[in-house]
Amino acid sequence: MYDIEDLIQLSALQHMVFCPRQCALIHIEQVWQESGRTAEGRIMHVRVHEEGCQSRGNVRIDRGVSLRSLRLGLIGKADVVEFYRQADGSWLPFPVEYKRGKPKADDCDKVQLCAQAICLEEMLSVTIPAGALFYGQTRRRLDVAFDETLRNETEETARRVHDLIASGLTPPPAYAKRCESCSLISECLPKTVQKRRSVRGYLERIVEE
Repeated sequence: MYDIEDLIQLSALQHMVFCPRQCALIHIEQVWQESGRTAEGRIMHVRVHEEGCQSRGNVRIDRGVSLRSLRLGLIGKADVVEFYRQADGSWLPFPVEYKRGKPKADDCDKVQLCAQAICLEEMLSVTIPAGALFYGQTRRRLDVAFDETLRNETEETARRVHDLIASGLTPPPAYAKRCESCSLISECLPKTVQKRRSVRGYLERIVEE
């Protein structure tokens, strides 16, 4: 169990799965750069949160729901939580996270959504089997099952983020195709820094020989 002052932003898990260096730049060095993509995403989230709560029969929709897990040491907000009335009169939460782009090849968005579900489970003493990701580019929902594999990945990612932030160390850059879609590419400079390291290593090997 974590203390309140040790809680980290839930979004850090998404950053960690996408790129540990990005996670460190944002959550250790406090580096952030607004881009067209991040601006679109921010505006989408604001609009979703401003729509307010709704109730329709056996469905209740809450927006901008505050979340917390002392077990995983997380704090944040869910864009939307849909509550479905069950036969026994209880309400089953169904978290929905809004994303600007399209489904990704890795699990970064799924891990973030699963972390939201784990927070809700801890707060409401329920078991949540699934949620959904809504992508603005495709205008479609992607259903996500919170199976054991995804839950284990989510909990391990939370542990890694806590360890990373506690270390205070930013991992070195490792250029990959995903770097081109990162809003911090001009701050990270993965190609330039990596090239400098390669040249330095080459010169060091020459001196040793």
